[in-house]
Amino acid sequence: MKNIARFKNDIYAGVLGKIIGVYLGRPVEGWTYEAIRDTFGEINYYKNHRTGAPLIVPDDDISGTFAFFRSLEDNKFDPDIRAEQIGDSWLNYIIENETILWWGGLSRSTEHTAYLRLKNGIRAPKSGSIELNGRSMAEQIGSEIFIDTWAMANPGNPERAAKMAREAASVSHDGIAIDAAVYLAVMESLAFVEKDIDRLLEAGLAYIENPEFIRLVGAVREQCAKASDWREVRQWIADHHGYEKYPGNCPMVTNHLTLLMAFIMGGDDFNKACMIACSSGWDTDCNSGNVGCLNGIRLGLDGFRTSTDLRKAVADRLYVVTSDGGSCISDAVQETRKILKAACRLEYEPVDFPEERLAFEYPGAVQGIVPYDKNTEEQVLCGIDNLVENPRHCGLQNGNEETKEYGCRLSYRGLGPGVHATACIDTFIDLQPKGKEGTSYFDVLCSPSLYSGQEVKAVIAAEAVSPAFTFFIEYFNERDELETLSSSAFQLNDGDNQIKWRIPDVGGHAIYRLGMSLRSGACGSRLDGSVIIKSLDWSGAPECYRMGRSMEMTPTLTPWTTTTSWLKTFVSSADHFCPDYTTTFSISHAAPNGVVTTGTMDWDNYSVKSVITFSQQDAAGLVARAKGHRRYYGAVLKDKKAVIYKQCDAKRTVVAEAAFDFEIDDTRELAFTLDGPRLSLAVDGKTAVSGQDESYLCGGAGFVVDSGAILADGFEVKRICSRKNKKD
Repeated sequence: MKNIARFKNDIYAGVLGKIIGVYLGRPVEGWTYEAIRDTFGEINYYKNHRTGAPLIVPDDDISGTFAFFRSLEDNKFDPDIRAEQIGDSWLNYIIENETILWWGGLSRSTEHTAYLRLKNGIRAPKSGSIELNGRSMAEQIGSEIFIDTWAMANPGNPERAAKMAREAASVSHDGIAIDAAVYLAVMESLAFVEKDIDRLLEAGLAYIENPEFIRLVGAVREQCAKASDWREVRQWIADHHGYEKYPGNCPMVTNHLTLLMAFIMGGDDFNKACMIACSSGWDTDCNSGNVGCLNGIRLGLDGFRTSTDLRKAVADRLYVVTSDGGSCISDAVQETRKILKAACRLEYEPVDFPEERLAFEYPGAVQGIVPYDKNTEEQVLCGIDNLVENPRHCGLQNGNEETKEYGCRLSYRGLGPGVHATACIDTFIDLQPKGKEGTSYFDVLCSPSLYSGQEVKAVIAAEAVSPAFTFFIEYFNERDELETLSSSAFQLNDGDNQIKWRIPDVGGHAIYRLGMSLRSGACGSRLDGSVIIKSLDWSGAPECYRMGRSMEMTPTLTPWTTTTSWLKTFVSSADHFCPDYTTTFSISHAAPNGVVTTGTMDWDNYSVKSVITFSQQDAAGLVARAKGHRRYYGAVLKDKKAVIYKQCDAKRTVVAEAAFDFEIDDTRELAFTLDGPRLSLAVDGKTAVSGQDESYLCGGAGFVVDSGAILADGFEVKRICSRKNKKD
């Protein structure tokens, strides 16, 4: 056994390095080298505030990296996973013209071209081949930017990392682009056990057969060895391998050489390597993200402590924008857990990490908890960190590796009457537009991670004299404005405090964030100190989550309203998904499998219900336990039958069916219930069909339409108290 757990901190550092690198490079993506130089000199810190976008943004480098990697879990951690399986995951998690990719058009965008090939039935690896797409498409940068997770799942195993990287890259690329992806993945895999830059560069070449690529690596190493400054090497790249030297709009060679230059000349300085990658121009967020991941693995968490603090502003936050909307709002710890799980499963080792959503189990992790940004004049929160200085009450011992316990410390100073110390975590997206014309900002498609009817649980360590603690939520009300609801105050006592709060009914509206507020409480005197959140959790389907008619949800709705905040809680791959003036939703799709979902991957045993008017369609009904839009259970009416089926990629397998008489334009109440392996569809309160299948254990809920349209009146998800969760 390799004892994969010993690499867990370095996996986390690799994930952090990836997202930090992307956020550093993203604001100047598309800028010329000269514009970057003349405006900023060097990119040593985040420049988002100078370019009109938020710091935490949706990005193809991040979404693709963490989404396509899910193919490994979806295929039961097959060590021999194939390109065609990864291509199926592209189709499952990508929503056409909406998520992950640059949708630049056929034979203009490499990934869009590959997606269209896959959509039209051309399997990977042919979907990304030079034979089909031409060299100009096949040898662009995208193969490299999505590759890091495949390497991190194979720490110290370059052979398997190379094999998986080759399969993953060939979904959309070919030729030297695959060589670059394999080379990077091998170095990242070896970086868990080998820290010397030259030895990594040399060892990686053992997995490359292309003499052209080997010559390029040798040439850039030679240039770096004799240069006194990185700008000299950058000029050499521009002169001999600039964009104009290669076909296509974002060639691999230019950017891969830039990545290697940043890696070599950055040395053991994480910040300097990212600075070089960002300041050089070309594809800044891709190159900085890749070198950030490689150095995150190689230098570990200590690598982030040698210069300007790049972790604090990020606070672990990231978006993974896919058809699995409930997994969009994520953090570096949650993504690390997925990679660690894969790495352990590949080595047949047990997986051990906390069950709670937020357990802060890595040094410095805060998992998206940030200061509350309202009423700042009254805010006395003075710190959020993961360094526990006083372990007396919580046994955290400064995050000691021997105890493997950490916590998110909220520090306050001058807490007294009239002021508060408040932090929060996002559970949905800010609906205000964030993009700026002329920038590369992507929209966020997202379902909330928190819903009415769920129970939030926290373990908070406090001192003998401590403040009162209050949960609150901010949600978008019927006017699409933020409104606040708070729990009762909990007086914190010495030691560990177990706190629970059932999220109140907000009428199906989107919960934007969960807050935690500290106030001086009954004592009324000034308090200076801290409390430690040891865990924060919510999971499982809501006890009961309901959405009413559209006019109840938004009284100002008109027949021409096309979107609302509550509509945006659903992620749709149907052609048309709109609020309906007379019911709740209108869903129309001109082909099979128009899917609309909400919810999260921890929704397990529940029923989903809606009143559906069946218009002209081949089949329509409800979706449950969805992980993406091509992996779910469907319960539909079609061809005078009630049918329960399993959708798995392109294959639809009937679980159970029974005769059921209905007519076009009928209005029926459908309720799809899933309790363990038991699946049943009730129509108008009577069971129409039932069966058993245990392929999918959890996932979101919604609707499916095959070639037609429906109206859906109301939507309800209700937790099923099965034997499993009666203990909860």
